[in-house]
Order: sequence, then C-alpha cells, then structure tokens
Amino acid sequence: MRVRDGRAGRCAAPALVALLVTALLAGCDGGPASPGSSKGSSQAPERSSDASGALDWKRCAAPEDGTAPGPAWRCATLDVPLDHARPDGRTIGIALIRKAATRKSARIGSMLFNFGGPGGSGVDTLPRAASAYRELNTRYDLVGFDPRGVAASSGVRCRDDAGQETAYRRIDMTPDTPAEEAAFIADGQDFGAGCARLSGPVLPHVGTSNAARDMDAIRRALGDDTLTYFGISYGTELGGTYAHLFPEKAGRIVLDAVVDPTADSVGHARNQAKGFQRALENYLKDRGEDPAAGTRRITTLLERLDEEPLPTASGRELNESLAVIGIVTPLYSRSAWPTLTAALDEAENSGRGDRLLALADSYNGRDEDGHYSTRSHSQRAISCADAKARPTAAEARALLPEFRELSPVFGPFLAWDTAGWCAGWPVEGEHDTPEASAPGAAPILVIGTTGDPATPYEGARRMADELGEGVGVTVTNRGEGHGSYGESDCVTALVDAYFLDGKVPADGRVCS
Repeated sequence: MRVRDGRAGRCAAPALVALLVTALLAGCDGGPASPGSSKGSSQAPERSSDASGALDWKRCAAPEDGTAPGPAWRCATLDVPLDHARPDGRTIGIALIRKAATRKSARIGSMLFNFGGPGGSGVDTLPRAASAYRELNTRYDLVGFDPRGVAASSGVRCRDDAGQETAYRRIDMTPDTPAEEAAFIADGQDFGAGCARLSGPVLPHVGTSNAARDMDAIRRALGDDTLTYFGISYGTELGGTYAHLFPEKAGRIVLDAVVDPTADSVGHARNQAKGFQRALENYLKDRGEDPAAGTRRITTLLERLDEEPLPTASGRELNESLAVIGIVTPLYSRSAWPTLTAALDEAENSGRGDRLLALADSYNGRDEDGHYSTRSHSQRAISCADAKARPTAAEARALLPEFRELSPVFGPFLAWDTAGWCAGWPVEGEHDTPEASAPGAAPILVIGTTGDPATPYEGARRMADELGEGVGVTVTNRGEGHGSYGESDCVTALVDAYFLDGKVPADGRVCS
C-alpha cells in the first residue's frame, strides 16, 4: 500500500471523486487506456524534435480497448533528453494531451496538470476530469502529460499480470513469521529485478527532478513565458520541485493535497499512519460509533483474515493485505464512506469478501479481465529514484510498536512498507527529502484539508515554509477527503480567482 501521495494513496485526483466512486475508485487507471498508453494504441502521436519548437497536435488515437477522447482533444509527443545532463544524448517522448480554451479572445495561456501518484497518467486522467475545470478552461488550454516512466512516456514495466496476482495472493504485507518476512523482502527484490530487466535504461532518470525539467521543456514548447500549473497530491511535490529549479519561470501555481517536503520515507509512512487513522476515526464518528471500539472491531476482522481469508464469487480470496487496501480506498472521499460501511458489513456479518476485494482491485489497478495497470510499477520506480533511504527489515520491525500505536489498522502495513518498497532496488535514490525552496518565485497557493488521509494537513504548512516567505500562501480547507478543489465551494472560488484574475488570497485563509 505505497501511497507516495503521503505514501499510501496511489491516486490523487480530488476533482474526480464522483468518477472514482462510480468506478470503485479505480485508482486513476480504471478507465479506458489513454491514447498511446501502456494498454496500446493504434497510432503513435507525432513528435517534436526540439523542446523549444512548436508541437504538432493531432487527433488522439483510440486505444485498443477503448475510445479516444472527443474531438476537442488533441495529442502530441515532445522529445526531451533521457538524461538532462546530456542534452545531446538519447531522447524519450513525453506524451501530451490538450483541450483549447473555449474563449479564445480571452485566453491567458496553458495550464499544466499533474493528478498525483506518482505514476498516474495525465493523458488518461485529464479528459475524464475536465468537467471539474470547465471554468478554468474558458481562458486556459488544459494540458495533461504522462511524466517520464509513466504509461506512454517510456512507461516502466516490472512484472506481468500473473506475477502481480501471485504476489497479492501469497505475500503477507504484514509478516508475522521469519518465513513470511523473508518472502516479503524477496518479493520486493524480485520486483526490482524485473524493473531492471524490462525497463533498465530509464530507471536512473525517472525521478521527480527530471520530470520537473520536462515540465519546463513543455512550457517552452507550449510558448508560455511562465508555467501555470495545478498539482494535486504527488503533483504538489513535483510542483514544489519545479518552483525550486525554475523560480523565475514559476507563474500561477496551485498545490492541493500537499505532500510534506520535509519528510523522508519513514516520515511519510508515519504521516500516513496518522492521516489514515484520523480519517478512519472521523468515518467511525460519522456513523455514530466510538472510534476506539470501531478500530478494535476492524483490527479483529483483519486478524481473522490473516488466519483465514474470506471467499468471493470470483473464486479469489480476500486476505488481510487486500482487506487493508480495500479499507484505505473509500477513506479518500467522504462520499465513499457508505461504500466502506457496506463492504465491512459484508465481511463481518456475511462472511464474504467481494466488496472489499473489489475496492482493493480498483486501488491496485486490476480490471475485470485480471489485467493490472503498470501504474504501481511507475510509482515504485519514481519513488525509489527519488528517495535515498533503503530501510532494512530489522529497521521496519523496530518501527512496529510506534506505528501500531499510531494506527492499529494501518500502522503495521505502513511500517513494513518502508522496507519492502525499495528492497534491492537497482538504482540509487537522489535525496533524503526534496528541495522546495523557491526564493523570488511568484506567490504559490498551498491548500491543505484538515481530514486528508493520504497527505495529512500538516504537510501544507511545511510546504509553504519550504517555498519561503512571500511565496507559499496557505489555504486551509476544514473538511474530509483527499484534496479540496471541486469539493469545497470556497476553495474552488479562491483557486478560480487566482488563476483567472491573479487574485492572491491572504496567507492563512480558512474555508469551512
């Protein structure tokens, strides 16, 4: 359950709440593949050979198992250096999608989006999310992209569907015995070896700082003097990195559902243990249940599943690890809480695991045919290219008492995750924590939601502090769920006024 967007939540598109709920929170990869995505496309988009040149926008090709976006959308691919330190060396293509501003006479420029992950496809997500940004689209071209190592942009692949299914079925992600622990670590090492075998050349170059440099190449290719950017969840880390590298080119930037830039890999896991437990307790209070009693009830269910998984209609079983993922998924949005209630009721009272397994499958990117998206492959590759830390099994085991205290439900999972995620990874990480200081940059809106489970609220203040005085402008959304634009009328109005009219709210503004 690596949620890099705080560390346990794989998808970060708060404007997609309705879509995600109807698709059982399909993890940003649940719909048809994007044009040129890893699921295949009938025609490769055109490429520009020069990041400073004009892009050749064409109708988006239809994926093999879906339909192309409507006629308002256009696709292109921009060639950028695989290694930005060697600009004349090998290039890779960055897949782009665009919907032109609807009021051309009032057009301001382009707005680039990243919906999180890392590993989420912007080419796939933006057309499905665009209705939430209709007002912004009046004066901005909406532009999505697949970051390097994701989907159509030299997407990382590490194992096949059978290997993925076997791991979810057999590997205990909260090992209780030496044998389970050894299998857990060995699976992480096997995954890394598969990445090296299938995607080796790109692995050293898929980190966030390189993606930020790609964003500046996109800005130049779009013809914009400064970057206008909307980053959500992991997209906030990417936005902060961009502002640090290119403060003079940072235009109007909004960071919503903010990753704490001061936290290392263990710190992220600690933050998420607190955040998901907080969200779970808020959910339990909402249904009139004592949070402590409700937490004990759920941990009892998980203990039973560790011993005896529940059956499902598909013939697959719901084990403890998949149940934890299934419980995490609806906590991303308050509107999905009834889904969690129904799933827990089925498991506890009917002895069936169908609903929780469906939620886990959506989170893990598994479709009805048993095909897994490669989003989690990209996520791990980007995370491990970024983070230097490689906690050992012994170090993860030492975290267990603290993490169980923080969250009896999610703590053990997140503690062990620190060791399993980058175990034996073939590429060294770049840093302990990302740089986000951006002296001289224009004001950047930093929005935190008090009940956010995956990127806890405290990270927004830390991001604003890192950006620097006069740059980071905090907005607090008093509410539940992962992200606030499109969920809070107050936040939505502030963001629209900032993007459309350049109105910067007072630092510390609170939306209730």
